[in-house]
Amino acid sequence: MFYINFHFESIYFMAIQKKINIQNKKARFEYEILDKYTAGIQLTGTEIKSIRDSKARITESFCEFNDKGELFIVNMYIEEYLYGHHFNHKTNSERRLLLNKKELRSLKKDVEAKGNTIVPLRLFLNENGWAKLEIALAKGKKIHDKRETIKNRDSKRDLARIKKVFKT
Repeated sequence: MFYINFHFESIYFMAIQKKINIQNKKARFEYEILDKYTAGIQLTGTEIKSIRDSKARITESFCEFNDKGELFIVNMYIEEYLYGHHFNHKTNSERRLLLNKKELRSLKKDVEAKGNTIVPLRLFLNENGWAKLEIALAKGKKIHDKRETIKNRDSKRDLARIKKVFKT
């Protein structure tokens, strides 16, 4: 009986974690993506529960290094957990990102030397249920680059419409 109960809970947990995919679409429009990394996030209990409920936003957030060389995500919004009471977390606090030392050193070197920035692209749960953040080393786009992106997106959409008409 206990084994069956545990099995159903694990299947339910697996079904939930595949749905979590919070994206930052604004970052792909505003920045030119140079390199991508997957980082873990140091979270408290109520924060991970809110993320599992898809109650988080990364659109206005960015990453920066502190004096010790640690990478933090700033302005990431995680809604308070409904059943958290007085153990709840702050909604817009800084959260430490977990990367290898080699990756941290190369990111810091690229950010300081070339004037690039680090932006979050996607917040997701991996197959083990750990919250991961896909971050990117990025360079800001100019206005004419943004217009070109819009033009390319519109032409792709028009092409897809024309192909759909000819298929029927």
